[in-house]
Amino acid sequence: MPARLRALVTAVCAVVLGSVLGVALPATAAHAASRTVQGGRLDWGIKSSFQSYVTGPIAKGSYSLTGGAATVGGGAFRFHSATGSYDGDTGAFTAAFSGGVHFVGHKTDAGTYQLDLTLSRPTVRVSGSSGTLYVDVTSKAKDTGTVTTSRQVPFASLSLGGIDMRGGGTAVVLNNLPATLTSQGAESFAGYYTAGTALDPVSLSADVQAAKASPAPTATKSKSPEKKETSGSGIKDGAVDWGVRRTFREYVTGDIAQGKWTLTSGAQDGGALFRFPDGEGTFKSGDLTASFKGAVRFTGAHGLDLELSAVRAAVEHENGEGTLYADVATADFTGKKVPLVTFTAKNLKAKNGLARITEAPAKLTAEGAKAFAGMYQAGTEMDPVSLAVALTDDARLPALPDLGSTPTPTGTQAATTPASPAASTEPVAADAATDDGFPALPIGLAAGALLLAAAVFAVLRRRGTRTAEAPAATPEEH
Repeated sequence: MPARLRALVTAVCAVVLGSVLGVALPATAAHAASRTVQGGRLDWGIKSSFQSYVTGPIAKGSYSLTGGAATVGGGAFRFHSATGSYDGDTGAFTAAFSGGVHFVGHKTDAGTYQLDLTLSRPTVRVSGSSGTLYVDVTSKAKDTGTVTTSRQVPFASLSLGGIDMRGGGTAVVLNNLPATLTSQGAESFAGYYTAGTALDPVSLSADVQAAKASPAPTATKSKSPEKKETSGSGIKDGAVDWGVRRTFREYVTGDIAQGKWTLTSGAQDGGALFRFPDGEGTFKSGDLTASFKGAVRFTGAHGLDLELSAVRAAVEHENGEGTLYADVATADFTGKKVPLVTFTAKNLKAKNGLARITEAPAKLTAEGAKAFAGMYQAGTEMDPVSLAVALTDDARLPALPDLGSTPTPTGTQAATTPASPAASTEPVAADAATDDGFPALPIGLAAGALLLAAAVFAVLRRRGTRTAEAPAATPEEH
């Protein structure tokens, strides 16, 4: 091919490729724009009629929460600690959440359940104008009783309704996204529903971290020798995580009490639990005595007013039992260091400077029953107790479930109210997006590019020398 013709072809191809790719694929530098998602919550009731069926007179079952999941509102489950990524240029979004829900029903004479389903670790992925909700599923088949576990099943398709996910703010907020059961989800759902069934809508809020510059290289520090705890140790730090009782929290915020809870003096909200931090005390040979900061006060209609403060924990190694105490204040009862619940605490040992108990079953004491004004009897199962104490300066307490920032008032209308992409990542209505989420290529430009490419091809056919044909490309394997 003559040099001048080769130069012309090169220039024309550059123009064509630049025009097409520059407009049709604006996300060329998507990886450079990607930012970290850290912290947030996802609220989803799965399917309200399924909940009613499980707990109703036919299945006579129940559900339990796992991994720090909580209940919220009139029947939704709250999953926590979002992690993932967000690209403000393309709107690509991925967020995985922690926690799960375990449903059981139709108890047999043998004590097992015909209905046994666990859904956990929901993950939302959005690309263009489509979204998918993935979950881990453990289910028992209705007919055979075979139990299967599947990871990250594409459980439901999410309708974004023309939402433009592009933006540059510090949070992604999506509310009431319609969810439809997929064929894979129907199979994992043990056949209780068919593909295409409408599920409860999905709402989420996730924090997006600002882009960070690459850190300057630093000298590698040698690892300091591990600090070993002694049999008798003063506590450097500690925390108790306890949600009191799930149904009590639902009663407080429900239609009857129409109340709330307030955290003070350093107590923290973990969704399904309250954290009482800054533990002080001693740990020796499996015996623990510790006090913690923070208070929680429940208030509502019909005289509801209960405050728990000055939380303490004691564990006796010999009998493998722990007791959780608190100062109690109600309209009719006041007590100091009231033993509220006892919990299982066998073989409490320190490892790498940390002694911990995770979700130990807990039961209400007789004194605790008085604190709840007789609402629950002694022996009632309460929320499990988690406890951790650091015995060395470098030991780290377990992370508290991260619910992220509280959505702003504008965020609650994110699915319907337009917002400025430059100021917020809240979804906005898309005006010129195609079904794949990219801006439509202008008709004139597309036609011109095609005609120009055709002209170049004709010139090559007429004036270029014939070259050896390249091998035909093989189909991609899927």
